[in-house]
Amino acid sequence: MNVLVYSGPGTTADSVKHCLETLRNLLSPYYAVTAVDSRTLLKEPWAPKTSVVVFPGGADLPMCREMAEGGISEIVKFVRKGGRYIGFCAGGYFGSGRCEFAVGNPELEVSGSRDLKFFPGTCRGPAFGGFEYHTELGTKAVKLNINTSILPDVPNTVHNYYNGGGVFVNTEQYSNVEVLASYEQQLDVDPGSGIPAACIITKVGHGFALLTGTHPEFTPAFLKATNKEPEFASVIKTLSDSDNARLMFLKSSLRRLGLSVNEEFTGRPSLTPLYLSSIRTEDSLKLLQHIKNEIGVDDEGILKGSANSFRLHEPPATALDLQLKEGYEDPDTAVMDLVAIGNNFPDRKATPYFNFTTYYHELEASWRAGGDTTVGDFGNPLVYGEVLTSTSLLLDKNTNILKTLPSGFAIHGTTQVSGRGRGGNIWINPPGVLAVSILMRMAIEQAKRSPLVFYQYLGTMAYVEAVINYDGEGSHSSMPIRIKWPNDIYILKPEYVASGPPPATSSEAAYAKIGGILVNTNVFDGEYYIIAGCGLNVSNAAPTTSLNLVLETVNAVLEKSGRERLSAFTQEKLMARFLWYLEKMVTQFKQEGFEPFLNLYYKRWLHGGQIVWLHNKGNARARVTGITKDWGMLKAEEVNMEGKPTGVVYELQPDGNSFDMLSGLISTKS
Repeated sequence: MNVLVYSGPGTTADSVKHCLETLRNLLSPYYAVTAVDSRTLLKEPWAPKTSVVVFPGGADLPMCREMAEGGISEIVKFVRKGGRYIGFCAGGYFGSGRCEFAVGNPELEVSGSRDLKFFPGTCRGPAFGGFEYHTELGTKAVKLNINTSILPDVPNTVHNYYNGGGVFVNTEQYSNVEVLASYEQQLDVDPGSGIPAACIITKVGHGFALLTGTHPEFTPAFLKATNKEPEFASVIKTLSDSDNARLMFLKSSLRRLGLSVNEEFTGRPSLTPLYLSSIRTEDSLKLLQHIKNEIGVDDEGILKGSANSFRLHEPPATALDLQLKEGYEDPDTAVMDLVAIGNNFPDRKATPYFNFTTYYHELEASWRAGGDTTVGDFGNPLVYGEVLTSTSLLLDKNTNILKTLPSGFAIHGTTQVSGRGRGGNIWINPPGVLAVSILMRMAIEQAKRSPLVFYQYLGTMAYVEAVINYDGEGSHSSMPIRIKWPNDIYILKPEYVASGPPPATSSEAAYAKIGGILVNTNVFDGEYYIIAGCGLNVSNAAPTTSLNLVLETVNAVLEKSGRERLSAFTQEKLMARFLWYLEKMVTQFKQEGFEPFLNLYYKRWLHGGQIVWLHNKGNARARVTGITKDWGMLKAEEVNMEGKPTGVVYELQPDGNSFDMLSGLISTKS
């Protein structure tokens, strides 16, 4: 499900940044947290796939104007039906029944009724004087008294960043309001007759709203003092010293909203070294030298990519000491250590979540089993990092380096701190998810016979075949894994394994997403550089299920019938099997196009004969019949309510449409 953070008029860049960073850390992998503009909230069918709508800090009047044409009513309807709304600072004013800001100050005053009315009363501010737009002059580290009867796991007092927020007036008059925290200090505005409420939760229909006057989402590590604002340094220190309490407060508040929270998160993990490897040592060393020759390095051995910088290390560097980082580093700007592996793979203490020896052994075994004496190019060479930004972004955004890399070059990471999904979704990718991105090069003229759109289809098929044939032909055919058009991988939920999948008309609800493929393309010198970012949940139970969790249920069923258990999936072997299948498929695809793969694709997908509603075709009712073999479009023939064809056939582009399986709705992607 999505957490949509509004980033349009009325928000500030800093508020959006803090909001995205903190919520991604605390809510991943349960939710995809992404920034959206007003167009998405006004024009797209966002509600069915959304758990929370968030309005960050800034100024609420532009928010009112931007959401006036139907946006406010959609948000209210969403919350009343069971959704969640979070309003930080300006979002708190916006979510109240009335805003009173700097009343009597001709330069700053904003006052009037508001239409969301999640808190029926008035939000009045600034609670503390000194506020100036676009500065830190009025900021404070305000002390809050926590309502421990509601949040028993939080300390009695917590410090929050504050800059212009309000107090929720007379909360005791409203039966649907819970006060989570109140201001301890004397306010500069009238708080009303009750306690000076700083953070509240309100019940709205079947949903809830969290409104704050402070910024519990602000991370002190992102705050920087300047010479113009010397007192801000003491604010940052106070917030930093009590940051654990802030996180406890925010986690408990999110749980109070009914959200699943990442309990293990204590801070964004620091980046670890990247290891460049290949099955033959000389190949990775030659590649590193080639990159250096093409781009060059500075006096400190740093290679500057288009988006990231890398400190290069050649053998015999062990890199164990490279992992000792002091203080916080923004992963998007930090210099990353890239270590070329010599004759020996890294000590397992340096890469506890990935075994290079096992991976290359399994890659060789896959090629030998297929009758080949030499290992192919996909996943050889391979870069691995235990904690990295994003396997896809490292390739896609560093175009000067990308142009020097061979087809088949791959990057694998155990934890991605800037993992990337469809629609710009970014999340913290946890251990247990097999995340690998691979570069595939293809001459432009080849695309006439082998259109680029099919690479996402090949990627999903390769993953499914790697699972089903994990220990050899058909070894794991009992695994109920399927393809969802156009580029997602789904599996039957454990509770349905014993009884088998339900009828096709209701089967979608029985399946959960565990993976997908995201393809990006660059063009250099008459050649496509295709980057396929591939993810599959092997062993992490969140947010839905995983391969090994379903495997446990499958094995229980097999044992009951006296059959042999299936072996568990490991990251190294599954990645080797996947890359072998992908290379074999891509090689054939370049020569013959996608037609030879159609039967296998239909065998593995979920949609044969499925009835769908086409949102952008007047909610036309149609039956899925397949995909076109030339451009990979989804074919659907219109049918009447009796299921009889009307003669109208639609062809839908995979890069322009989204398939909501639960409702059988195909609509434009947001």
